[in-house]
Amino acid sequence: MDNGEIWQLADARGVGGIERHVVELVGALGAHGLASRAVVYAPYRPSEYLDLLQASGTPRLELEGGIGDLRRALAVHRPALLHTHGYKAGIVGRLCARLAGVPVVSTFHAGERAPWPVGFYQSIDAATAGLGQRISVSAAIAARLPWRSEVIGNFVAPSRAAVAELPRRVAFVGRLSPEKAPDLFCEIARRVGPSVQWDIYGDGPMRTALELVAPSFVRFHGFAADMDRVWPQVGLLLMPSLAEGLPMAALEAMARGIPVAASAVGALPELLAPVDGDWTFPVGDIDAAVGAVETWRALAGAPLDRLRGELVDVVCRTYSPAAVLPRLLSVYRAAGFQAAGSSSRMVQSSASSGAG
Repeated sequence: MDNGEIWQLADARGVGGIERHVVELVGALGAHGLASRAVVYAPYRPSEYLDLLQASGTPRLELEGGIGDLRRALAVHRPALLHTHGYKAGIVGRLCARLAGVPVVSTFHAGERAPWPVGFYQSIDAATAGLGQRISVSAAIAARLPWRSEVIGNFVAPSRAAVAELPRRVAFVGRLSPEKAPDLFCEIARRVGPSVQWDIYGDGPMRTALELVAPSFVRFHGFAADMDRVWPQVGLLLMPSLAEGLPMAALEAMARGIPVAASAVGALPELLAPVDGDWTFPVGDIDAAVGAVETWRALAGAPLDRLRGELVDVVCRTYSPAAVLPRLLSVYRAAGFQAAGSSSRMVQSSASSGAG
């Protein structure tokens, strides 16, 4: 007899899109009457991820790491479904879930193939994806998998309070690693100059080197566990990434009416296509990125208000729990998930209303 819970498994120390997605997913499922919790494969110390789970009040289960510990947890607690996120959680989680007879779903988030050794494990993750049902957050990711997957994007709750007035500040939000291109952000800042404030929120392997070469007016804030306090300080989210899936930072900004200018990678062109204006630019094209920043600087009054309304509308229509959960729950059911009692009726009702 299972305990009816849906487990969201990730192996993480830091915080990126996957970890923020898990928090959103646990909260959305709970709001729809489905018990869910974040399962931490190994409780690293210190851990930005654990800090985020605690700050957000997300129910969690901390494992000690290792295949044996996960197998025992599945056997003892008998969750109704295991949903994995990330290559390590995917490889280990699918194997343990199959051995325990627990339905399993894996979401593929990474928009890039990392160098050795991570790239090797990503290959194993893709090759073994057939052990469970599969979700990709973008069509490009789905095309790389050797198994068919459902393309279902990330989402954010639509109840985000819009920022009352946009400050003249441009922000980078994300991991300071090569695929996110924080070095290009610094070069764009150098080209535009200090007439607006430039802020970097995040941490990672490139930070030390960047702080040595970035313009003096670029401020490094480090990891921010509570982004709700950060977003009111952002007027434009600039994402010059070399690779992406569907970044949570972009959804979180748009839900608050904050404009996003981004490289045309992953699902970002699709995300920004309904918004009036050209807010994507070719990968690595600094001149085009500078042009997008200048377009934002020129916006004011009614045109800016219309743009902000469009951003919020896109999220509500396509990237909210109401829009995404029915499709996600369909994949869960295909994997063998069965909700119990009143929760089952609630899920069916949610799926029916969402399909309309």
